[in-house]
Amino acid sequence: MKNDKKSIFGWCMYDWANSAYITTVHAALLPIYFRDGIVGDKGVTILGLQFEATELWGYMVGSAALIVFLFAPILGAIADFSSAKKRFLIGFAYFGSLFATLLFFCSAQDPKIVKNLGDVWLVVVLYVSSQVCFVGGNVFYDAFLPHLASEDKLDSVSARGYAFGYVGGTLQFGFALVLVVMHEKFGIDSVLAVRIGMAMTGIWWAGWTIIPLILLREDRTEQPLPEVYRNQPKPLAYLSLGINRTIATAKKVGHFKHLSLFVIAYMVYNDGAHTVTSMAAIYGSDELGLEPTQLMITLLLVQVVAIGGALIFGVLANRIGAKNAVMVSLVLWSGVVIYGYFINSATQFFALGMVVGLVLGGTQALSRSFYGAMIPEQASAEFYGFFSVFSKFSAILGPFTFGLIKQITGTARLAIISIIVFFIVGLVLLAFVNEEKAKAEKAAFDISNI
Repeated sequence: MKNDKKSIFGWCMYDWANSAYITTVHAALLPIYFRDGIVGDKGVTILGLQFEATELWGYMVGSAALIVFLFAPILGAIADFSSAKKRFLIGFAYFGSLFATLLFFCSAQDPKIVKNLGDVWLVVVLYVSSQVCFVGGNVFYDAFLPHLASEDKLDSVSARGYAFGYVGGTLQFGFALVLVVMHEKFGIDSVLAVRIGMAMTGIWWAGWTIIPLILLREDRTEQPLPEVYRNQPKPLAYLSLGINRTIATAKKVGHFKHLSLFVIAYMVYNDGAHTVTSMAAIYGSDELGLEPTQLMITLLLVQVVAIGGALIFGVLANRIGAKNAVMVSLVLWSGVVIYGYFINSATQFFALGMVVGLVLGGTQALSRSFYGAMIPEQASAEFYGFFSVFSKFSAILGPFTFGLIKQITGTARLAIISIIVFFIVGLVLLAFVNEEKAKAEKAAFDISNI
């Protein structure tokens, strides 16, 4: 099945399908709509405590990450044993797209009614559910990579998947942005335009998932259940097996010295990259006084450039290796935060967005493929479950550091340049990862003893 063009195309098209959600709903439309239209300036009272929209949004994102943290490795273990990666992927995709589409029905607050709030709890439930499905689906999406591509093509196939995702996400976000900015010409108000834009995302996600549903192939050779589980109902047997395999594998991960070192390096530098991308809008607004439209256009620009960035770094990895290419990207990330300290205009902010787009695509794509080359193929879903957890929980310290330095110094410029520490530390740790020894550790891993 490896290097099958139809399967690889079908796999890439899933990134095309679901990237629209993370770009349009998660990053662009819903945070602003939630703050201004659902919660508003008054905040919301929960169990006697008052929460502003920004605080509540943070808890929502954290709750989704926690749910994935608890269940992704177990689901990955079950999928590996039952050869059900595709079924889990498609299931998460269609439930996630449904929840995203239903965001259309979340009404905004009425400014004429002082105590009126929008559909706060409906947004909370739908967003957390769609985010869990998005991240959960990506566990199984990523787990296909070692099965689809031979080792010499892992980097280029991973980069191609990210490039497809950036194209799909950019196109759908572009449609939504036109609808929101030009809502009056379409005869609708801005609130309805945002709601339609979010619903379009869910429909896009579901519609394009038909292609991987048809083309993506999976080896459906199901392993027989160990005898100890055979007297249990099959769902309970798989659940018990998944939990036991996850615990056993977690204990064995520590024996993968160089894989563990890479994961630590990845957590550090990914924290820096996540902080730059998640705080860019606030930085542009507070320090440069940019308008929301300028910020959204910059986000669109980042997505467009990231298409080429993923492909360029894929080619670079073929020439100098994935590890060295990632190290190059970390040097560029360091330059991003240094340049960010000195910028003063919208033009410079756009230029910064172009560089971020270039390195963002390369860092993400090659980190995924480099990890895939070091993990046991027969436990790929399980190990990518852990990778997904690391990805989500590596996004805590950087934003906290940014906010703390901003609070202490009163300037976001010192906060943004402080993020260079994450890239330098990640670069140093990555330099000590030995690819050959990592592959030897992979070859020595015996899944049968779990």
